[in-house]
Amino acid sequence: MSKLWLSLSALFGLSGVVLGAFGAHALKARLSLESLAIWKTGVEYQFYHAFALALVGLLIRQLGAGRLLDVAGACFATGVLVFSGSLYALVLSDVRVLGAITPIGGLLFIVGWALLLIAVLRAPA
Repeated sequence: MSKLWLSLSALFGLSGVVLGAFGAHALKARLSLESLAIWKTGVEYQFYHAFALALVGLLIRQLGAGRLLDVAGACFATGVLVFSGSLYALVLSDVRVLGAITPIGGLLFIVGWALLLIAVLRAPA
C-alpha cells in the first residue's frame, strides 16, 4: 500500500498546485472574496493531507505494513475528496447543501491523524 499512498500524495500535490493556480488566476475575477477564501481552504487542506499521505507511505516502508497506517491513509485520501472536493464544488456550483458534507471530510482527517499517532506510538523504538 506504500506505493498507493505515495502516488496519491503526488497526485494530490500536483492537483493542489493546479487548483491553487486556477483559483488565483481564473477564478479571482469571477468570485467573491468569501468564495475565494473557501477555495483557498480546500487547496490548503488538500496540500496538508498530500504531505500526510507521503508520511504514511514512508512510514509503511520504514516500519512495515500496518493496518493502522493503511486506514490512516484511507482516511486522509477520502478526507481530501470529501472535504476539499465539497468546498470546490460549493464554490463552483453555489449549491449550499454541499457545505453540509464538508465536516465529514474534516472528521476523516481527525481520525486519520489519531490513527497515525497510535501507529507511531505502537511502533518499535
